[in-house]
Amino acid sequence: MNLLKSKIDEQVKEALKARDEIRVSTFRLLSNALHNEQIAKQSELTEEEEIQIVRRQLKQREESIEAYEKGGRQEAAEKEKKEAEILKEFLPAQMDSGNLEKIVDEVISQVNPHGPADFGKVMGAVMGKVKGQVDGKTVGDMVKKKLN
Repeated sequence: MNLLKSKIDEQVKEALKARDEIRVSTFRLLSNALHNEQIAKQSELTEEEEIQIVRRQLKQREESIEAYEKGGRQEAAEKEKKEAEILKEFLPAQMDSGNLEKIVDEVISQVNPHGPADFGKVMGAVMGKVKGQVDGKTVGDMVKKKLN
C-alpha cells in the first residue's frame, strides 16, 4: 500500500470522527483519483506520481475557484478554497521566492537568452532544477518578468 494512500485513509477516519464533511469529501476524492490512476497504470504509483496527482487535484480546485468567483458563486468558491487548503497538506514544502529567483538568475546567466523568444529554454532548465518544489505557473511568471 502506498504511503500517501495510507495517510489519506487515516485522515478520513479522523475527519469522520470529527464530522468534518469537507475534509472527508476531499480525502475521498483524492483517494479515488489515486486509485483510478493506479488502475490506469496497472501498477503501484511512485511517490512522485502521487504528488503529481495531488497537484492536478489542487489545480482543478484553483480553476474552479476562479470560475465560481467570476460567476458570482462565492459560497462554492469558499468550499473549493477549503478543499485546496486540505490538498496542500499532502504536498512537499514549496521553495520560497528568494531561492527560486536565485535559480532563475543562475539559469539565465548560463543559457544567455536573447529576450522573451528564449522563454522555453530558460523555463525547461529552471523546471529541471526545481521540479516538485515549485509549480510551473510561478516559475513561468518569474521567468517572463526576468526576460522582459
